[in-house]
Amino acid sequence: MAGVRDLRQPQVATVDPVPERVRIDGKTCLVTGASSGLGKAAAVELARRGGNMILACRPGHAEIPDEIRRLSGSETVELMEVDLADMASVQRFCDRLAERGTRVDIALLNAGVMPRAARRTPQGYETMFAVHFLANRVLIDRWMRDGVIQPRGNGGEVPRIVFVTSEQHRSASPIDFDRFGAYTDYGLKDGVRHYGASKLVQCTFAKELSRRLNPGGGVAVAVHSMCPGGVATNIAREAPSLMKPVLNAVFRRLFQSPEQAIGPVIHLCCAEEAGRATGLYLHLMQRKPVSDAAADPENGSRLWAASEPLVARSREPC
Repeated sequence: MAGVRDLRQPQVATVDPVPERVRIDGKTCLVTGASSGLGKAAAVELARRGGNMILACRPGHAEIPDEIRRLSGSETVELMEVDLADMASVQRFCDRLAERGTRVDIALLNAGVMPRAARRTPQGYETMFAVHFLANRVLIDRWMRDGVIQPRGNGGEVPRIVFVTSEQHRSASPIDFDRFGAYTDYGLKDGVRHYGASKLVQCTFAKELSRRLNPGGGVAVAVHSMCPGGVATNIAREAPSLMKPVLNAVFRRLFQSPEQAIGPVIHLCCAEEAGRATGLYLHLMQRKPVSDAAADPENGSRLWAASEPLVARSREPC
């Protein structure tokens, strides 16, 4: 309902679409969850603008690189498999990037899930917590240590990290730091509430990461986040079989297509102004503040401290 309301009563855009002439030739772009939906549409557009694409997808999508090459006209597209719900898989993915000396200029952290009921990851976390937050926390920890993302040096380019998150973070209850990372069981009716909770953690992390990577007032790494509004994706692919046709029909009729929804993604990844700033949040094409809870530096600091042991645990051999 909120997604439909946003699209039916849009606010005045405060950022402009990125002109066709703006290119990112030679820049390496990594997109998580690029096998479908918004991630796939964004990967096509970034490839079309000259990006060298790394598609970080779950196993089972071997056809996606050829499809993105065909749609974009670019040949610099490759697939790297990773299961973001499995921290061992995330670490192996980071190992491969480091071993070959990959340097990422634009990281679009788009992957998202909404299971019909709580599900444990191999390490015992709840799946949305792992995919929306912990995997990204581990990825960035490794990328910064391994030099996969390198902060801007003298006269160098500013790398960008862009999170695809959700306005749903505004309705979430405060982060429960006493049980942070602990598995919580839930059923179908509580899924949206837990989705919002995972997105609040994600938004809080994005703001804290921006502060920590840019402590001196300048921009060494541009860290942004955005909500695309209602998008007709397959995020509800795990809905009950009786509900799935209804949801798909509603999404197609009332929501944007992924190709229509990528405006804020492309702005944060490609627009010149987004490379000179950090900590931006876009909802559709409107610049907004995140919720007070997500913006609170104390919450950000507590989140960082609470997740440190989880990051350290992810490095332990299985």
